[in-house]
Amino acid sequence: MRLGLRLVAVPGVLALSACVLGPNYHPPALAALAVPPTYSVASDPSAQSVTARWWNQFGDADLTRLEEAGLAANLDIAQALARLRQVREALALARSAALPTVSASGSYTRTEAIAAPAGASLAGDSLSSAADAAYQVDLFGGRSRAIEAARAETDASRFDYAAVALTVQSTIASTYLQVRLLQANLANAQEARTNQTDNLQIADWRRQAGLIGQFDVDLARTQLAQTTATIPQIESTLSQTIAALGVLLGRGPGALRAELAQSQPIPVGPAGLAVGIPADVLRQRPDVRFAERSLAAATARIGVAEAALYPALSLGGSIGTGSAALSSPFDLITGQAFARIAQTIFDGGRLRSLVRSQRAATDGAFARYKQSVLVALEDVENAVVALQAANRRQIQFDLAETSAASSAALARQQYRSGLIDYAALLITENLLITSRNGAAQARHDRAAALVQLYAALGGGWTDRDAIPDRTDNG
Repeated sequence: MRLGLRLVAVPGVLALSACVLGPNYHPPALAALAVPPTYSVASDPSAQSVTARWWNQFGDADLTRLEEAGLAANLDIAQALARLRQVREALALARSAALPTVSASGSYTRTEAIAAPAGASLAGDSLSSAADAAYQVDLFGGRSRAIEAARAETDASRFDYAAVALTVQSTIASTYLQVRLLQANLANAQEARTNQTDNLQIADWRRQAGLIGQFDVDLARTQLAQTTATIPQIESTLSQTIAALGVLLGRGPGALRAELAQSQPIPVGPAGLAVGIPADVLRQRPDVRFAERSLAAATARIGVAEAALYPALSLGGSIGTGSAALSSPFDLITGQAFARIAQTIFDGGRLRSLVRSQRAATDGAFARYKQSVLVALEDVENAVVALQAANRRQIQFDLAETSAASSAALARQQYRSGLIDYAALLITENLLITSRNGAAQARHDRAAALVQLYAALGGGWTDRDAIPDRTDNG
């Protein structure tokens, strides 16, 4: 009769173990995420595609070197990698919790007689060993859901690593562009100072010759002093920006001063980028993928919480041996098996509250996922608009710089000839400084808009290119 009960009970346990509570996760549909079929801004579909090493498309050797160094040594990336390793161990722990545990022990005792009656022997050996095994049956899929959640969280951590790397890459590029812009502004200010020094000298000679009064000399000196005063400020900001770039590369603040001491042109980059369709951001953006995997993990955690409402079945067994002599260690062999079922009868509603709390957490995770999608779409459209505006501004500032340089050269010649006064020369000189700085800013803004668009499109990110297969130290 007992054997019959056992045979009936085993299939029942197996059937129960196949029951997995909680909702099965399915990625939300595009309609639920409010993803439109196309972007609201026009873009060139034939433009250049984004590659994983997108900074190479700027054709700037210094930028490429800095980006590669940043990927290898940036400390934000190192922290993200450490978090990924930690989460992977959490997955290993979740898997191990679904397996039986086995332990073993043994002991040996030697007894020696200190004093004994004649003919009696109290000396002897005692040997024993034992092995225990325990297993908790996953009756309602709580552990299966825990593994599912841990796997999703591991994927989320991988995407978080990629998102951090993309942020670091775009920050390095933006900081580098700022360095080149400041160098251009510094060169413009230094050239203006040289021209204004000559103008002051000419004005002083003309005053000594009695051709002009002190007013022109004072005006020229004022302009020169104002221009000269801007140079230390630009130099200070440039030094701080280079220091920030060094820290991004995991190096000391002054590590890049020698490397970037030589001024170089602001990199141009490609004429445009192909942005694709809005649905592409769901796979291209690692931060969006992170939010989606976080939603999957939260959904699986509902099943973990619901399984805690139902009974828990534990199985176990042990076997032990004992002997009074080393020559026969298995004189006595004992064994036992047990099954224990436990069910919470009253907990004040704590377990059901945990289920409701996890459902609320899943609703929040969905909202965060949808928000990340919409923010990604906004980033793409903003970057496209910024690039288009920067292209138009650069065309106009290039024209302004060319015209201002021509009129300033003519004005200097006329001033030397005495055909115009210094007030007229001052106007053209100030226009030249403004136009040159504006043209440099426009070139910077266009390159920065490209970096912004690269980042908005995910930087050509893929699992294979952006995320390491192994994160251990071996």
